[in-house]
Amino acid sequence: MQYTLLPQKYLPIRDYAVIGDLHTVALVGKNGSIDWYCVPRIDSPSVFGALLDAGKGGSFRIYTTDVRSEYQQLYYPSTNILLTRFATPDGYAELTDFMPLKTRATDKLEHTLIRSVNVIHGSLEITLTCRPAFNYARDPHEVTISDGGAQFRSVGCGCTLALASPVALHEDGQGGVTATFTLHKGETVHFLLKSLGKQDTFPAQLSDGLYQAVFLSTFRYWHDWLDQCTYQGRWREMVHRSALVLKLLTYAPTGALVAAATTSLPETLGGTRNWDYRFTWLRDAAFTLHSLLSLGFTQEARAFMDWLNARCHELKAGGTLQPMYGVAGEQVLTELRLDHLEGYCGSQPVRIGNGAYTQKQLDVYGEVMDAIYIYHQNDAVSYDLWQHLLRLLAWLNDHWDEPDEGIWEVRGGQQNFLHSRLMSWVAFDRAIRIVRDWGWPAPTATWEQNRTTIYEQIMAKGWNAQKKCFTQYYGGHEVDASALLLLLTKFVGPSEPRMLTTIERIKQDLSIGASVLRYNPKNAADDGLEGSVEGAFSACSFWLVECLARIGQRVDPRTLLDARIRLENLLSLSNHVGLYAEEISTMGQALGNFPQAFTHLTLISACLALNQAIDEDRRHKR
Repeated sequence: MQYTLLPQKYLPIRDYAVIGDLHTVALVGKNGSIDWYCVPRIDSPSVFGALLDAGKGGSFRIYTTDVRSEYQQLYYPSTNILLTRFATPDGYAELTDFMPLKTRATDKLEHTLIRSVNVIHGSLEITLTCRPAFNYARDPHEVTISDGGAQFRSVGCGCTLALASPVALHEDGQGGVTATFTLHKGETVHFLLKSLGKQDTFPAQLSDGLYQAVFLSTFRYWHDWLDQCTYQGRWREMVHRSALVLKLLTYAPTGALVAAATTSLPETLGGTRNWDYRFTWLRDAAFTLHSLLSLGFTQEARAFMDWLNARCHELKAGGTLQPMYGVAGEQVLTELRLDHLEGYCGSQPVRIGNGAYTQKQLDVYGEVMDAIYIYHQNDAVSYDLWQHLLRLLAWLNDHWDEPDEGIWEVRGGQQNFLHSRLMSWVAFDRAIRIVRDWGWPAPTATWEQNRTTIYEQIMAKGWNAQKKCFTQYYGGHEVDASALLLLLTKFVGPSEPRMLTTIERIKQDLSIGASVLRYNPKNAADDGLEGSVEGAFSACSFWLVECLARIGQRVDPRTLLDARIRLENLLSLSNHVGLYAEEISTMGQALGNFPQAFTHLTLISACLALNQAIDEDRRHKR
C-alpha cells in the first residue's frame, strides 16, 4: 500500500532544505526545525534524528507560536545559506540558517550551526526548542545550563554539543532546553550550536559584528565557488542549484561524494526499502566526473579522482573492487537495524551501514574505467595507477561472464544482468581508448576480443525480439530503465533501431508522466524484499531526457520537443528550493533518501545535452 497522507508529526520529505560545511549537513524543515544532523561527519551517528523518529530522534526548532503562521523557505541566490520566513497577522520574521566553511576568519567555528532570527515587521513571540538525541537516540546525555547557553554531553559516545544563546534557556524535562521570547521590529538574536572537541571551551555568544563577518564570509565563499561554473545555457538556475547540492554532498577532507545526506528514508511509505546512502558508490564515478568537468569545477573533479585513485590502489585479492566505500575509503560498512526507531512515518526498518558493499556488482568496473577515461582527457593518469588498473582488468577478463547482483543491488539472487555486461564492455572499450592515446603496454588484443564477444552476446541474449526491447537480464521479458545507458555509453548509436524501440518500450511500460520507473518490481528480477510498489526513479527520468536529446531530430522532428517537455515537467517536480529525493511517487511525493546526488548529477547531464542539441538544431535550420 502506498500512503499519501502523512502523520502530522512528520513533514513531507519535500518540505526540507539542506545546509552544510563540506563535512556534514543538516536538514531544515519549512517549519524551522532541524530534524537531521550528524556530526562531525555526514556518516556520523545523528544528534538530531526526528526525521526517523519524531518522538525519540531529537530536533532543534525555532518557530513562532502563533498557529496562524505561514512559512516560506528559500536560499540566498547562488549560496547554500537558507532563509525561512514566517509571517503572522502581528509580525513577520526571517530565520537564517547556515554552517560556516572553514577559513582563516572562521577557524574557531568548525562544526558549527548558526541560526539567526530577525523581525522585519511588527512583533512576534518566538519559541526555541533544542533537544538532541545522541548516537541515533541510543545514548543518554546530561544537560547543563549557564548564563551563556546550554551544554549537552553524551554519556555514551562522548560527543558534546554547546548552544550559545543570548536568551535565557530552561530545561524542558525531556533532555532538551527551551525558551520563549518576544522580538520587535528590527531586533535580532543569534544562536550558535557547536560540536565541542576535547580541547574546546564553551563558545562565546555571537555579537552582531561577528555574525555579520561570518555570514559575509560564508556568503562570499558560495558565490566565489559558483562563479567558477562555466555553464551559461538554458535551465541555468536548476543546474547551478544542482551543483551547489553536489558540493554540499562532498566530504572535503577526501574529495568523496556521498550518494545522499540521509539513511532509511523509504522508497515506499510504510515499506521496507529503506537504505543508508551516506557512502560513496563507484557507480556514480563517471557521472560525477563528467558533471563536474562539464561545469568547469576542475578542482572538485581532481579531488574526487584522487579519492578514486586511492580505491584503485587498494584493490582486494585478484584485483576486485567493492561497489561502495566510506567517505575516507572505509571498506567495512556493516549493516545494522535500529529497531528502537519507528522510521519515517512508521517505515521500518531503520538501517545504518549497507550490506551491499559485499555484493558482486560487475558494472562498477566499467564505471571506474569510464571515469578514468573522462578524466584522462583533461589531465594525465599516472603510470602507477595504470598498473593497478591492469590488475582490475585482468580480474574482469576472467569474471565478466558471471551472474551478479546488478545496478539495483537486488537481494533475491544473482542474474546475468544486461547492464553489468554493458559496463564490462565499457571497461574494455575505455581501456583500449586510453592505451591508444598514451601508448602504454597492455593486452589490447585480449581486450578487443572481449569487447567484441560482449557486444555480440548482448545483441543475441539481451534482446527480446517479441517485446522489441533489450531486457533487464538475459532471457528476461521485462525492460529496465538502465538499458538507456546503452545509448549514453555509446554502445549503440542514436539511430540504432533496437535502441529506438527499447526507448519506446520504456516510455510505454515504465513511464508515469515524465517520470520513469527503474523496472516493474512485480515482473522483474526478484529484489528479495516484500512489497512491489516504489516511486519513479528520478535519475532514470533524466536519462530518458538525455537519450532523446542525443537522438535529436534524426528519427522524428518531434523528439527534441518531447525531450524539452519532459525536462520541464521533471524540473517542476523538484521541491520548493530545487532539491530532489531518490524517487517521486505517483502522487508527486518525494520518496527515498534526500537530497540524492545521483538525481542531481543526471539532471546536469540532461540539461547540458538537451541545451547542446537545441543549439545544434537551430544552427542546422539557419
